[in-house]
Amino acid sequence: MGLFDFFKKKENTQQEQQALDTGLEKTKDNFFSKITKAVAGKSTVDDDVLDNLEEVLVTSDVGVKTTLKIIERIQARVARDKYVGTGELNTLLKDEIQNLLAENNSNDFNTFEYGTQKPYVIMVVGVNGVGKTTTIGKLAHKLKQAGNQVVLGAADTFRAAAVDQLQLWGKRVDVKVVAQPMGSDPASVAYDTLRSAVANGDDVAIIDTAGRLHNKVGLMNELTKIKNVMQKVIPGAPHEILLVLDASTGQNAIEQCKQFTEATNVNALALTKLDGTAKGGVVIGISDQFKIPVKYIGVGEGVEHLQLFDRTAFVNSLFKE
Repeated sequence: MGLFDFFKKKENTQQEQQALDTGLEKTKDNFFSKITKAVAGKSTVDDDVLDNLEEVLVTSDVGVKTTLKIIERIQARVARDKYVGTGELNTLLKDEIQNLLAENNSNDFNTFEYGTQKPYVIMVVGVNGVGKTTTIGKLAHKLKQAGNQVVLGAADTFRAAAVDQLQLWGKRVDVKVVAQPMGSDPASVAYDTLRSAVANGDDVAIIDTAGRLHNKVGLMNELTKIKNVMQKVIPGAPHEILLVLDASTGQNAIEQCKQFTEATNVNALALTKLDGTAKGGVVIGISDQFKIPVKYIGVGEGVEHLQLFDRTAFVNSLFKE
């Protein structure tokens, strides 16, 4: 199995589905306990129920704009069907969230392919502490399992711990890591990594970058410089700019996404730490607001717990009794 086969849409295995169900437990428990209170004493979906549901969605980190969009759609269905019992609310909500995710993940995994570029270059961005380097290590493992030759570039040269951590992941999953001394030019590391990838016939090159504060102006210049240098080796690189966000930070993750998308051309998202938070609703809000595919989710600490985002499996798991 090659890179492109690996990223095509597939049914979740039983093990993956179980990990997803377990990872979303806190979000699900929080979400449905609030919905139960929202419909208490009501038999039909009326304005009061919708007001309460709006509050549930906002406080579940779905986000105000996305919440209003969902409420408007449910209102339209209630008006059309005239009488809708509160017992049907979960089904309505599930349908509308499914529809929203379907609309916003325009590059669906059913048809999405990277193309024929080799090596395929992924530049990973995100602030410190979101699980960026760990996500890179897990992704390298998944790609290698799929039969690809992978190289990692330690371009976060401002923290010795970042380089050390990436090198540890390289040893753990048995992939090469290109690194330079702490304080080296990140663009130089990226350049060396791509030169190495071309020389060795690697399938994928993944470049780690510094987790600078997302509101620093220098971020844009640094990322632009790295991209420009990489394009000297491989025209069109990076093919993917993957923004890693910590789902447990809720609305702060949305703010980080806003800042990074303004700084660079992010075209893929990874949401980490879903297993440790009740704020999994942020996946829905980010997908809707930024129209960038959520490509990976982290549902546990193990190397196997990085999953391709399957919107059907995600929503089914969220609404599973």
